[in-house]
Amino acid sequence: MKKVFITTALLCCFAVCFAFVADLTGKWTGSLLAPDGNEYPLSYNFKVDGDKLTGTGDSPAGSVAIADGKISGNDFSFSIPVNGVDIKNTCKFYPEADSVGMDIDYNGMKMHATLKRAK
Repeated sequence: MKKVFITTALLCCFAVCFAFVADLTGKWTGSLLAPDGNEYPLSYNFKVDGDKLTGTGDSPAGSVAIADGKISGNDFSFSIPVNGVDIKNTCKFYPEADSVGMDIDYNGMKMHATLKRAK
């Protein structure tokens, strides 16, 4: 009986730890190499609530709220307003690598970036 209880308790602990690690919630950083050759830092604070994504995109100029955030499995999307333009982001979360691949559509220009969880 004691062995069953200990084994069950350990399995529950591992499940809780895995769920925490595999969650998209938190701060993510990376950089975007634009077609003009300039590199732009990216920083996002994501918050997951069921199939909804909220949070902010952060820069030295301040924070901007994420809009229209949706999650389906490891795929998610959102838009973020920059200089009056809604930038569409289509993303995939890779929990095993703790990274996010982003496809960004800025006024018809297609770009890609990778984010890593900030430590």
